[in-house]
Amino acid sequence: MSDTETLGVVGGGQLGRMLAEAAAPLGVEVVVLDPTPECPASPVARDQIVGEFDDEEGVRELASRADYLTYEIELADPDLLEAVGWEFDVPVHPDPETLRTIQDKLVQKEALREAGIPVPDFRQVDDREDLEAALDEFGYPVMLKAREGGYDGRGNVPIEDEADVGAALAEIEETTDGEGANAMVEEFVDFEREVSVIGAKGAGETATFPLGENVHREEILRETVVPARTDEAVAERAREVAEDVLDLLSGRGVYGIEMFKAPDGEISVNEIAPRPHNSGHYTIEGALTSQFEQHVRGVTGRPLGATDLRSPIAMANILGDIEERQPADLSGDEEILSHPDASYHWYGKHEVYPLRKMGHLTVIGEAESDTEELLRDARDLRDEVTFE
Repeated sequence: MSDTETLGVVGGGQLGRMLAEAAAPLGVEVVVLDPTPECPASPVARDQIVGEFDDEEGVRELASRADYLTYEIELADPDLLEAVGWEFDVPVHPDPETLRTIQDKLVQKEALREAGIPVPDFRQVDDREDLEAALDEFGYPVMLKAREGGYDGRGNVPIEDEADVGAALAEIEETTDGEGANAMVEEFVDFEREVSVIGAKGAGETATFPLGENVHREEILRETVVPARTDEAVAERAREVAEDVLDLLSGRGVYGIEMFKAPDGEISVNEIAPRPHNSGHYTIEGALTSQFEQHVRGVTGRPLGATDLRSPIAMANILGDIEERQPADLSGDEEILSHPDASYHWYGKHEVYPLRKMGHLTVIGEAESDTEELLRDARDLRDEVTFE
């Protein structure tokens, strides 16, 4: 192994930024491909190639400069990644075949169900007739999801009653550029809480981080608290399900595995991300190894790090609180910076728009800290900041 290796990353958003921050102490330089000039990762990465995530010339240049390839966004092209991996003899992780499975939510759910991993009931929706048949089967409410392209709540549309059907289909068609519904519908899960496990695959080993509990509004993650507010039996069951998911998918690196916890304690998988995940940001301050360092370790074939929790912790996302797109000018972050137990992560995005993820903060506690209190502190600090 040379003194310095290069990791090529398709995507230079906030995840690419934090990957580059974590890679440097391991002797790994990061080069990113991203369509936005001066993307969030550019100040901390070795270099940026400006190009679309599926730009053939850009991806080939990235592969020619890298010892390893990965991606921080599911909009990467698995066929192109596979081709350049062969052409330049560069390992691509997670495996492009995993990306193909994950990109299409219907294919993802079918693969999970076939492997015996618990998932909500679902069915394919290509048009209104399909949707109405699903509604006859599942009843109201249901969740209508674009099979591809949805992100941060976009492409996930709840249908509460018959009056929502037309607007829901129209929103999905807008997400898929008007190319028919190209969707799936899931039965409503009467869950008690949403939880997630950050899992990792290395060279012949796997590891999982402690169970986190997630709070969503408008289908966008707002807060995560760890340990999750549930019992050890539920945490163990979630870990077992996460291990089954890791066994199913191929390729090294980190996987964000979102789940529902039902009132009876049963766990079902909602969605999987083949990359570091927003619900794992707590690991930077909260775990012995961050999910970003773990991803770099896994992709580059290094041993995986310890995943033990340092202390109870709460994370809150800082989202755009304005009505129209504008330059990102944040105020009120002094409270975060002056709090002795808080850490602040600004993503370096130049523009803000409604509900865009602009940064996050964490609040750590002592070994016996009350997680409810940590969550309140994180929310209070987050609510002090504004872009207005």
